[in-house]
Amino acid sequence: MERLLRLTGLSGLPKGSPQDVLKHPDTCEILYVSSLALLKMLRHSRAGVPMEVMGLMLGEFVDDFTISVIDVFAMPQSGTTKMLEMLNRTGRAEMVVGWYHSHPGFGCWLSGVDIATQRSFEALSDRAVALVIDPIQSVKGKVL
Repeated sequence: MERLLRLTGLSGLPKGSPQDVLKHPDTCEILYVSSLALLKMLRHSRAGVPMEVMGLMLGEFVDDFTISVIDVFAMPQSGTTKMLEMLNRTGRAEMVVGWYHSHPGFGCWLSGVDIATQRSFEALSDRAVALVIDPIQSVKGKVL
């Protein structure tokens, strides 16, 4: 094992302890996106070029580390609360598991505004996820 760590350049790192795990719990999520949801996000993102678009992701929290996105719907970039109320009235079984938006031509990253938006979604559910799509680069084979 030590040889493997040396080859990867990780041999000098301090050894972890159970206390380290408690200080830094695993918050990683596995996100499964249905084909329907992916196609709808890509279509919405490409239709909005050159403007950014936004939408909600519907699905379920499968277990402690897995989220399944079944469907998405477009929404304006303001009025999230109103959209959530409208969604509740439809009676759909799926819940909002996060949101998506596009950065046409700018790559996939969270801006300061995006981070603030994500915090508001995490106030609704601490496991809410954000997904960024660049519809320009997706045409070149770099999808999400």
